Amino acid sequence: MATPLRGVLGAKVPPNSKTLEEARSRTFDFFKKACRSLPTVMNIYNLDDVVTISQLRSTVSAEIRKNANVTNPKVIDMLLFKAMEELTNVVDHAKQRHHIIGQYVVGREGLVKDLGTNDEGASDFLKRFYETNYF
Repeated sequence: MATPLRGVLGAKVPPNSKTLEEARSRTFDFFKKACRSLPTVMNIYNLDDVVTISQLRSTVSAEIRKNANVTNPKVIDMLLFKAMEELTNVVDHAKQRHHIIGQYVVGREGLVKDLGTNDEGASDFLKRFYETNYF
C-alpha cells in the first residue's frame, strides 16, 4: 500500500468555479498567496544577491498575465491548480536554487543578454554554444 505524500493528507481540491468572476477572484487570491510567500522563497533559496522581492512579484504577475486571454472558468481552475502546485514545490524546497534562478530570475531569454561585452574574446563556437545551451 502506498503511503500518502507529506502535505497531501488534508488537501482538498476546491470546487470548480461557476463563473468567470469567481475564477478571476481565485486568481487574485492565488496572486496574494504567492506574493506573501516571496519573503520565504527569498530566504530559502538565498536570492538576495540575485533578485529583489519586487522583481519576483513582477515575474509572478507576468506568469499570470500570460493566460489573461483564457475565458473558460474550468481552464482557469486547472491553471490555478498547476500554479498552486508549483508554488507549493518552491516553498517546500523541492527545487534547487539554480532552478529558481533559471525559471523566475533569468527567464526565457537566458544569460546571453547578460554576457554582452564579456564575450568579445570568445570564439564563434562558444558564442553559439552559449546562445543555445541555456534553455
